[in-house]
Amino acid sequence: MKNTERVPVRQPDRVLSYFENQRPVLAVVTVSGLIYNLGLVVGPWFEGQLAQYLLGILNGNETFAAMAALCAGYLIAIAVVQGSRFIKRLYVRKFANNINRSMKQVLYANLVRKDKVELEQAGTGTLMTKAISDVDACAEGMRKFTTEIFDTGIALLAYAVMLLGYDWRLALLCLVFAPISYYIAEQMKTLVQRTGAANKESTGRLSAATLDRVSGALTYRVYGCEPQRDAAYEACLQDYERTAVKAGLPVAAMPPLYGVISTTGVLFIFTFGARNVAGTGWAAWDIAAFTTFLSCFGKLAVKSSHAAKLFNAVQKAQVSWGRIKPLMRQPDPLPEEIPAKPETLTVNKLGFAYRGGAPVLQDVTFTAQPGRIFGITGAVACGKSTLGKAFLCELPYTGSIQYGGREMAGMTDAERCGVVGYLGHDPELLSDSIRNNILLGRDDDAWKYLRAVCLEDEVKAMPNGLDTRVGDGGVRLSGGQQQRLALARTLAHPRPLLVLDDPFSALDRKTEEQVFDNLRKMTAGSTVLLISHRLYLFPQMDGVLWIQDGKAVCAAHEELIAQNPQYAALVNAQEGGEQDEPEK
Repeated sequence: MKNTERVPVRQPDRVLSYFENQRPVLAVVTVSGLIYNLGLVVGPWFEGQLAQYLLGILNGNETFAAMAALCAGYLIAIAVVQGSRFIKRLYVRKFANNINRSMKQVLYANLVRKDKVELEQAGTGTLMTKAISDVDACAEGMRKFTTEIFDTGIALLAYAVMLLGYDWRLALLCLVFAPISYYIAEQMKTLVQRTGAANKESTGRLSAATLDRVSGALTYRVYGCEPQRDAAYEACLQDYERTAVKAGLPVAAMPPLYGVISTTGVLFIFTFGARNVAGTGWAAWDIAAFTTFLSCFGKLAVKSSHAAKLFNAVQKAQVSWGRIKPLMRQPDPLPEEIPAKPETLTVNKLGFAYRGGAPVLQDVTFTAQPGRIFGITGAVACGKSTLGKAFLCELPYTGSIQYGGREMAGMTDAERCGVVGYLGHDPELLSDSIRNNILLGRDDDAWKYLRAVCLEDEVKAMPNGLDTRVGDGGVRLSGGQQQRLALARTLAHPRPLLVLDDPFSALDRKTEEQVFDNLRKMTAGSTVLLISHRLYLFPQMDGVLWIQDGKAVCAAHEELIAQNPQYAALVNAQEGGEQDEPEK
C-alpha cells in the first residue's frame, strides 16, 4: 500500500506542528495570496478611473479609444488577480485535506493501540464523533484561519492603506467601527464554545443510539421493543436538534450584525466625501476619487465582517480540538511480534470478574499439553466465553495462567500476541475481499485455508472468487460462511495457543466434522481450547472442561459422563436431536 503520510507530524498534539508540516503548500498559498489580496486594490482604482473617464466622455474631454484601453487594462488586472485567487483557494483546500488526513492518521493510530476496555468505556458514538466530526471541524477551522489571514488580514491592510492615502481623516472615521464587530465576536467566545461542546456531546449520544438501533433492529422487533427504542431514539434526536440550534444560532445570526456595524462608516463617506468632491472638505476629490474610496470601503466592510465571523469559526474548532487532543499524540511504535514455541499451558485456581461485577470464574484449574484439543462447555451463561477472554489478559484475573512456566499477565503485548490466537463470537470481518480477510496482507495461498474450512467450492462459485468483497462485517455472506472465513483467517495466522469460541455454531453437523478433522491436522503442534455448546465432537477431544457455578472439572469425555450427571444429561439430549442441521 502506498504510504500517504510522507512527512510525519513531529508533535501532533500541537496545532502549529500541522502548519509546519505543510510548508511547501503554504508557500504557494502565501505567494498567490499576496498577489491576489494586494491586487484587490486595483479593482476600486480602475472603477474610479472608469467613472471619471465616462464623465469625461460625456463632457467631451475623453475619447472612446481611451476608455476601451482602460477597460482592457481592467480586464487584464482582474484576470491576474482572480487567477491568483484560484491558485490560492486550490492550495488552501489541499492544505485542509492534508491536515484532515494527518489528524485522522494520528487519531486512528492511537485508537487501534487502545485496548478493548478503554474503547468500550469511551463509547462508540463518542469515538465516531471525534474521529469524523471533530477532526473535520478542526481542519475546517485551520482552513478558514489560513484563508482569512490573506483574504481578510492582507486585504484589510491594503484597503486601509489605500483609504488613508485618499483622506486619512475620513478613513479613520470610517474604520473605527470594524474593531467594534471584532470585540463583539470575541465576547461571544464563551457562548460559542459552551453550546458547541454540548452539541458535540449530543452528537456522540445520537451516533451511539443510531448504531444500537440499526444493529439491534431485528432483536427489538422480535421481542416487541421497537416502540420503546423508537421513543428513546426520538429523545436523542430532539436533544441533538435542540443543541444544534443553540450551537448554530450565534454563528449564523451574528454575521449580519457584524456586517451592519462594519458598513456604518459609509454614512461618513456620503457626508464628508461629498464635501471633498465639492471642494469644501479635508481633501480635493474628483468623481474618480469618491468612487474609488466608496468602492474600497465597501470591500473593506465585507472583509471586516468576515473577520468577525472567523473568530466564531475558530472558537468552534477550539472545542473540537480540546476533545481530540488527548488522542493526538505520537503513536507508540507497534512492537514486533515475538514468535513462541509450543509449551505447556497451566491454569491454577483462576478467578475472573468483570469490573464492578460478581466473580464469573472461581478456582479453575487444568493443564493442557501441546498438540491437544480441549473442549470447554457448560450451561448457558456459565462463563465459557469469559474463560476464553481471560487468556487475552484484557482484565486482571486472580490465580495463575502460565504458558511455558511464564505468567501470561506478565508478558508484553508482543509476547502475548505471539502466543495466543483468539476467535470470538463475532467474526469481525473486514469490509474487504475474501483474500485480504484471510491473509491480512501477507503473501500466502489463501485456498488451502479455505479448503480446511470447507469454503473453497463456495468461494470459487462467487463471481470474483478470492477478490469477492464480503461487505460491512461480512453482511454478504451467510452466518456459516462468515464463521468459516474467520476460522480460515485464524488458521492462516497460527499460534501455539488457540482459543476458539463456538466456531461451529452456524455449521451443519457434516461440515462441522469435516472442518474439525482439518483443524486437528493443521494445529497438530498447538494447544486448542474449543468452546462450544454443541457436543457432537467432544468424544474426539483430548479432554473436556465442564464449567458450572464458576468452577471447572477437567476429565476425558467418557470419564466426565460417568462423573457428572449434568454433562451426561446434556450429551444424551444432544445425541437425540437432529443429526444434520442446516447451515444458518
